[in-house]
Parts: sequence; C-alpha cells; structure tokens
Amino acid sequence: MKIKRLLSATLAVIGLGLVGYTLLPIFIFDAGTTIAQDYISPLPEDDSYFEPDDESVEIDYTKASNWFDGDLHDFDQASTIKYYSLSVPSLRIQDATVTIGGEDLNDSLIQYPGTALPGKVGNAVVFGHSILPQYYNPENYLSIFSLLPTIDKGEEITVRYDGISYTYVVEDKFEVKPTDIEILAQNKSDSYITLVTCTPPGHPLRPKRLIVRARLVPYNS
Repeated sequence: MKIKRLLSATLAVIGLGLVGYTLLPIFIFDAGTTIAQDYISPLPEDDSYFEPDDESVEIDYTKASNWFDGDLHDFDQASTIKYYSLSVPSLRIQDATVTIGGEDLNDSLIQYPGTALPGKVGNAVVFGHSILPQYYNPENYLSIFSLLPTIDKGEEITVRYDGISYTYVVEDKFEVKPTDIEILAQNKSDSYITLVTCTPPGHPLRPKRLIVRARLVPYNS
C-alpha cells in the first residue's frame, strides 16, 4: 500500500509539474516580467475584449484576417512579387518566407495587403503565429514568432525582397487590443517594418497583439 501511495503521489506531482510548465509562461508574461514595462502601451482595465462575442464560435487564428477586429481595408498592391524572405538573427529565424496578401499562417508569414513593400516609404506589416515559448521552433510557422516578445531595441531584422537585402533596426515594442487597427497605418516619414503576433504566446484567447516596429537602415550607415 505504501508503494501505491508513493506512486500515486509521484504521478500527481509530475502532473502538476507539467501543468505548471505549460501555464507558467503565460502567468509570467501577464505579470509583466517577460517584456519590460516601458515597452507596453497602456491597456484599459476592462478585459471584456478578451472574450469573443459568441463563445460558441472558435476563432481560427491561423488566418491572418482574424487577428484584428474592424474593417481592414484591402488596398491595391502594386507588385507582381508575391514572396520574399525575412530573418531575425536574435530569434534564430533564417530566411522565413513572407507571402504578400496571403491568409494561411500555417504555411508562411503574411504581409498584410496594401502595406508598404520592403525598402519603400511606408510601413510593411507582417503577421506571424506563436505558441507556448517552450515549444519554439524558428522553422515552424505555427511557432515562428513565439519568442518575439524577447526581442530588444537595436536588434536587426533583415528582409530580402526582389534580389535586394534590407536591414531594419528595432525601435519600439508594445501591445495593442485587437480593435487597434491603427498599427496598419502608413507612416510616410521613412521605411518601416512591423512584426505582429498574438500575445501572450500560447494564451487560448489571444487577448492582445504584440507590435515590434523597426526602421530601415540607410545604405550609407
């Protein structure tokens, strides 16, 4: 009987440990220790936007169009090129495929249609999926942006578009609500790239959006 009790207690501890291993990153993130607080934009205390209006409907977050609420206008995309590559050395992301105007985040990163093309004046907005960070794999598009919250100001993002390499340097990192579609706005003062993922990574409700914005480095820098 003592052996059975010991075995039961051991299995219970292992089970609790596995649950803790899965949930701890979410709790840490919500406590503000994953991202420095000066990077996070103020969010309202009302968490009602965390819940979908119809709880019976399961939102498919592998589709980029489900990430923001509201009218996301689809502007004309003046490019015959549909794919380019993106690298983030600090996250071990190497030559990930970005599909311009795509939808399926299972297969690639997605650049929102109508946002600026790489190297051009404006704001190229790129969506990427994320899961619990302990399951991060930079070669799997379902987990590719799981460590995006760890990126720091000054780190580089490299894009290769139409045979030309462009280097961007991270200037800002913050969170927004799913209704804040202003992050798609086109800033004509310079050339920017904005990386977007759901946050906290692995949270079942995907309550917020993490925004990482970087500016193009001039060739003569």
